[in-house]
Amino acid sequence: MKTLNVDLGDRSYPIFIGSGLLNKPELITPYIKGQSIAIVSNTTVAPLYLDKIHNMTEGFSTTDITLPDGEKYKTTETLGQIHTEMLQARCDRKTTLVALGGGVVGDISGFAAATYQRGINFIQVPTTLLSMVDSSVGGKTGVNHPLGKNMIGAFHQPQCVIIDTDTLNTLNDRELSAGIAEIIKYGYINDLDFIDWLDQNMEKLLSRDQEALAYAIFKSCEHKAKIVAADEKETGQRALLNLGHTFGHAIETGMGYGNWLHGEAISAGMVMAAELSKEHGWLSESDITSMKTLLKKANLPVDRPAEISPERFSELMSIDKKVQDGVLHLVLMKSLGESIISSDFDKQALLRVLGAST
Repeated sequence: MKTLNVDLGDRSYPIFIGSGLLNKPELITPYIKGQSIAIVSNTTVAPLYLDKIHNMTEGFSTTDITLPDGEKYKTTETLGQIHTEMLQARCDRKTTLVALGGGVVGDISGFAAATYQRGINFIQVPTTLLSMVDSSVGGKTGVNHPLGKNMIGAFHQPQCVIIDTDTLNTLNDRELSAGIAEIIKYGYINDLDFIDWLDQNMEKLLSRDQEALAYAIFKSCEHKAKIVAADEKETGQRALLNLGHTFGHAIETGMGYGNWLHGEAISAGMVMAAELSKEHGWLSESDITSMKTLLKKANLPVDRPAEISPERFSELMSIDKKVQDGVLHLVLMKSLGESIISSDFDKQALLRVLGAST
């Protein structure tokens, strides 16, 4: 087992990474502050791992809340279901919420914890690769809105994150590749050596080699933990973690939530960010080719969906958390492995990347 720490002063917390961690009650019980827990999962994950959480938390009063599975259920209505079931079970301010599942479960459960009785403790137990390396760490919680992804939410840090790599054995291949997209993102932000490692070890990751997966998860969480510790509320450098996300969120919204997986949309979004960076003379054609080659090796899409018109794409991007005072900020690349946040980009070049003839 490896342990990382997210350093946020009195709100710091550990990330435990390893095999068989859902058989270790000593990892979770110190972070349950009261006598009751509410376990939020979904119809896919609960039959696989809910009993393991029950075994880890024996002796605590437990409420099980099972949500439908899918990005399309990441809504205020589903959030209300969690609140209703917690109220019906008489959960109080000392109840600890345990999020057992992928990014949707983690995000909506965290938001439920942030808002139930004005805030209760919660623990992240991610079961998808994407949630392990991204959404479970950093305290971003929320739900989607028909007009934009993750536009309603709160910053609410977990008490701990328990990443049992054994849960990846039940993850389908498409979801595994989607998680690899977020892993690749960290390399293009600020770690080109990691990109080289990923290129050399992609087959191992896709074949679910435990050692390779554990290393990739650890490196990704290490990168994110450092950035979150320096900029918890995303007032500066944390926005770098959104490489490809403004484009990607527009794809997810425009195509209908769940039709493109988050990681698939981020993959195509990173290429679009790279293409806009090339328009400014920062990246070469060979840089774009090498990025596409790596993403394709991970079985990820590299082209934006033709179904979204340039005009619709632009409209969707204008409703984004990176818009400040009416100005869109994008994460671009000065070079592979060196990303920046910029609002000073060529608007005509952006339209060309979106597919418009200018």
